[in-house]
Amino acid sequence: MIFSINEIIMDRLQAMAMLIKVVEVGSFSAASKALDVPLPTLSRKISDLENQLGVRLLHRTTRKLSLTSSGIGYVNACKRIVEQVEEAELDVKGEYSEPKGNLVITAPVMFGRRYVLPIVNDFLSLHSNINIQLELSDGNINLYDNEVDIAIRIGTLPDSSMIATSVGALRLITCANERVLNRDTNLSSPNDLVNFPCVSLKFSNSTLQWNYLQPDTKLNFNVNIYPRLIITDSESVVRAAISGIGVTQQLHYQVKDAIDSGDLKIVLQEFEPDAIPVHLMHKSRRYMPQKMRSFLDFASPRLKSKLDALNSDVNCSLRND
Repeated sequence: MIFSINEIIMDRLQAMAMLIKVVEVGSFSAASKALDVPLPTLSRKISDLENQLGVRLLHRTTRKLSLTSSGIGYVNACKRIVEQVEEAELDVKGEYSEPKGNLVITAPVMFGRRYVLPIVNDFLSLHSNINIQLELSDGNINLYDNEVDIAIRIGTLPDSSMIATSVGALRLITCANERVLNRDTNLSSPNDLVNFPCVSLKFSNSTLQWNYLQPDTKLNFNVNIYPRLIITDSESVVRAAISGIGVTQQLHYQVKDAIDSGDLKIVLQEFEPDAIPVHLMHKSRRYMPQKMRSFLDFASPRLKSKLDALNSDVNCSLRND
């Protein structure tokens, strides 16, 4: 069978992209799922690539997948080549010269509804050639696996190749309904929480501990809690706390309305831990399409302004007096 030079090049580029995905997600099965390619086809493509090069690129074991020394250099080269091809395609489509095309953005559910969606709406009203898919999820959606362009992340970021822009921080507040606080037991220290009912948000990796800061030493410490109610979404946690089920610890924006209305009262403020950072994140690339640059330039100062206003809000302190 005779292949044209174009077919050979396209086949090689496809194999390179598959190799990159295998390395990014750490396994053939995960890459097969992410690429929607049958596992045998994916495995054969990588084996064919190694045979054509005459070197082994991957160490394969039942427990671990890792690059060989030759594979490290080759994958880095593949990333540059594939990125250049993608950039060339975007350039042809005009996405480097003007803001146009589709953007996929992810954010936490409640934060996305309250802060991100209004910014997205304003941005779309100014850019008729850009379409946005806003994925609201309290799980950290993988940007590579799900072809996401930009993510809003709340929390300390792990080391990665992602580019992150800080837009502020959020206080982590302990609060409760007055009925819960009107008990014989005093709540003057986080250690007193053992005597109070609590409402906790459940994460996949959560432990039944809340974090605090010693006022004098500024050292972090954890306190075990014994929740009467554990819920998987923050809005429901806040509603339960307002109903008097127990004390809760939530990010400031999640309980702001309830605190402003007097339905919840801040407690243990002197033990409040360090604020939680908020970032806009995107994948590292040599050139950035105008649609992404335009959104980042538009959204970053607006998110920062909203978070600065939230943190300077004196209502919380007044309600705590």
